[in-house]
Amino acid sequence: QVRLVESGGGLVQPGGSLTLSCAISGSGFTVFAFSWYRQAPGKQRELVAMRITNTGSTNYADFVKGRFTISRDNAKNTVYLQMNNLKPEDTAVYYCNVDPYYGGEPYPEVWGQGTLVTVSS
Repeated sequence: QVRLVESGGGLVQPGGSLTLSCAISGSGFTVFAFSWYRQAPGKQRELVAMRITNTGSTNYADFVKGRFTISRDNAKNTVYLQMNNLKPEDTAVYYCNVDPYYGGEPYPEVWGQGTLVTVSS
């Protein structure tokens, strides 16, 4: 069973930086894709960034292009979201998401519990 645990959220001033981490645990699966989503108060959850593992294809939402970077450390089995030049409108709960495969078959996506990022002076 895949389990995701996010960390790294907090309070940061506008223009500042944060790095979110998502530790992936479990066994017997491969990761087809990994993503970060966010949900601001009163708004729907939205995709921030996604990477397809085998191709390396990466997509970013327009509102974070040039500021955020998604990455993965295979040795640590951890996914990261480096966030630079943060803006107040980036305030949200950020969620890690993984699409696992077991034995070559897709399984339902897995979500982390979320980590709160607050951008405010």
